[in-house]
Amino acid sequence: MTDLAPDPIETGGIAGFGARIRQREVTVEQALSTYLARIEALDPRLGAFEHVANSQALNAARAVDRTISSGTDMGPLMGVPVVLKDLIAVQGMPTTAGSNVDVSQAIGPEGSFVRKLREAGCIILGKTKTVEFARGAAGINNIRGTPWNPWDASVHRIPGGSSCGSAVAIAAGLCGIAIGTDTGGSVRGPAAFCGAFGLKPTIGLWPIDGVFPNSPTFDTIGPMTRTAADGAIVYSALTGEAVPSLSSFQGLRIGKPANHFFDDLEPEVAACVEAAFGVFRDGGAEIVPVDVPEVAEREYILNAICAAECIAGIGSQRFQTEKDAMDPITVARTAPGLDVSAVDYIQALRRCRELAEIFAKRFKGFDAWITPTATMTAPSVAQVTDLTTGLQLEARLGLNTHPVSFFGLCSTTSPIQHLIGANLPIGLQIICAGGADTKALSIARALEELIGPPPKPDLLAFLS
Repeated sequence: MTDLAPDPIETGGIAGFGARIRQREVTVEQALSTYLARIEALDPRLGAFEHVANSQALNAARAVDRTISSGTDMGPLMGVPVVLKDLIAVQGMPTTAGSNVDVSQAIGPEGSFVRKLREAGCIILGKTKTVEFARGAAGINNIRGTPWNPWDASVHRIPGGSSCGSAVAIAAGLCGIAIGTDTGGSVRGPAAFCGAFGLKPTIGLWPIDGVFPNSPTFDTIGPMTRTAADGAIVYSALTGEAVPSLSSFQGLRIGKPANHFFDDLEPEVAACVEAAFGVFRDGGAEIVPVDVPEVAEREYILNAICAAECIAGIGSQRFQTEKDAMDPITVARTAPGLDVSAVDYIQALRRCRELAEIFAKRFKGFDAWITPTATMTAPSVAQVTDLTTGLQLEARLGLNTHPVSFFGLCSTTSPIQHLIGANLPIGLQIICAGGADTKALSIARALEELIGPPPKPDLLAFLS
């Protein structure tokens, strides 16, 4: 068995790591070398990475070390190794969008979000696996490989999708920050299944140039971190907005949806989320039931906008001529977009604008709504035996995350399985009105301070 070097950011999080590199207790190059060693030891089994940028990352780390030696401080993310979902262009690195079909013309060159990471002093460590064209919530990619959820070394469980590799990388301590994209749940689902913290920001918070256009109407870029505290640091560093400290839940008015979001929960998920509501009640929050009848429109929007826009990104002719080279689940979930008329598409866009206005009003008087992120813990990949079972699973996985995206809201997911001692991760979704990202982050951070940081998976069984 190979020894596993300690995760450089595990102790003290991003803030503690930043203090150590500024005090020259460790160099950025040393920390990066440790991450490369962990990747070499663990990723042959985990399969989180599509591309590891060894030489580029080492050169960038040495440059940041020189910057530190000169007395320049680039901010709280200086020297932090970051990985990016392989849907996002990075100069000098391949971008496959999880496919063997070349869609580089739809992605373009490195975009402004990646440049923002560079300006913050982040070290881009590599690219992580994604579901093909981001068209799947399970995290399964039958074309380029499905990452292994690090919470079970004996059973290959789904990592969640479509930002599957990013979630596995952050959960296994292979990076300091993992960047994914979230159209209908592709940050929140994987983070929940892999036991990480994730932010689905308000649409438009960060530009999406240089990202494969799964559905530009709803596409967002979102970070995954070990903890909510780290998530707040990432958000603040990349937006310039401070996340307010929340000392207690006293006076908070929390909505609990009375329909849809709590249907058909696995018993452990139901027990864990109810325990979380108890934490909020004990902290002084008022829990108020709310009706959300508009969730019935979720499937209509998914096909009329998301599938149609993905077809536009790939190209209708290319999709039809090269679909035999694609994952069958990708084809089945995207093909309905071929039949969407211009009239249907425009009407769906108008309805989404109406829904955003409805929910902006409905959130008045509420600080947040709380739901399970997913209705289940991670099932095994073996349970997805064919196209039918795959599509059935996909239909369940987006139930609680799609509405947040389609109704113009923002949300976080926090790991809460330790509230009841569950063996597999369970996520709690904190939903806030559009534009209230700092409120969602502050509530998530306060929850984490009350219940403690999330547990970590046992990785020793993954060593070769």
